[in-house]
Amino acid sequence: MVNREDVEAAARRIGAFVRPTPSYEVRPGLWFKLELLQHSGSFKARGAFNRILAAREEGALPAAGVVVASGGNAGLGVAYAAATLGVPAEVFVPLTAPATKVARLKELGARVEQHGREYAEAHAASAVRVAETGALFVHAYDQPEIVAGQGTLALELPPADTIVVAVGGGGLVGGVAAAIGDRARIVAVEPEGAPTLHAALAAGAPVDVPVDSVAGDSLGARRAGGIAFDLAVHHKVESILVSDAAIVAARRRLWQEHRLAVEHGAAAALAGLELVADPGTAVVVLCGANTDPATLHAEPAHAAR
Repeated sequence: MVNREDVEAAARRIGAFVRPTPSYEVRPGLWFKLELLQHSGSFKARGAFNRILAAREEGALPAAGVVVASGGNAGLGVAYAAATLGVPAEVFVPLTAPATKVARLKELGARVEQHGREYAEAHAASAVRVAETGALFVHAYDQPEIVAGQGTLALELPPADTIVVAVGGGGLVGGVAAAIGDRARIVAVEPEGAPTLHAALAAGAPVDVPVDSVAGDSLGARRAGGIAFDLAVHHKVESILVSDAAIVAARRRLWQEHRLAVEHGAAAALAGLELVADPGTAVVVLCGANTDPATLHAEPAHAAR
């Protein structure tokens, strides 16, 4: 199981390549962790650097480079890390990936392949490519190096009673749990239309769930990662669900009140805070900013269903 020592080792490995992002005290007792300021626009760069650098240290980084399947953010993190380290990258994304993310992937020099309507379909296509080329597979959320890398942001947090984290496949919440342990209460927030960790905890193991949410491009994994599930159980992570309407409202509030332009997945964490009883001093992790700024003022008609 990934532990704090793994996270600390990851922090040493990637320290020269990632930004230590600030935490902003909104008011007494509430902090925002501004991980949206990270390279590539989300926390995903942390895990990507850790996975690629660890493989290089072990002599296991092939000339074919790396392959990743992603709803967008993991691909951006891997593309950025690969470009920084001079490694070829190929990114598989669903056809539903936001155009802003696809364009940025190409700007970073990655080869982009679009397959299917969901992350799971892009993932299946990426596995075929890995078998064909021998490239290093970088999982979006379910590899030890990825989870440990994502957890490095938790080493930068101010003291808190509660840490609120949005969940897709679970790499971030798993890393935070590994880093924090029992030092704070950890709350995992998911859309009602993509309850991967929530369903896994209820079933006693990861299970497939349907995905239908305004935050599906970043929180759209069909199944929680096994590593994250084990860490969530071990560290007693709490799980709550929020509606798309609450996510849209939280995202708009972050822009209107704080001028923070976040994607819907990041806003889910703030929406979840409102459902946490007695949070004490809380840190809300705002994990990504890969969004179309035009939608900050006028959400698409389906957004608040």
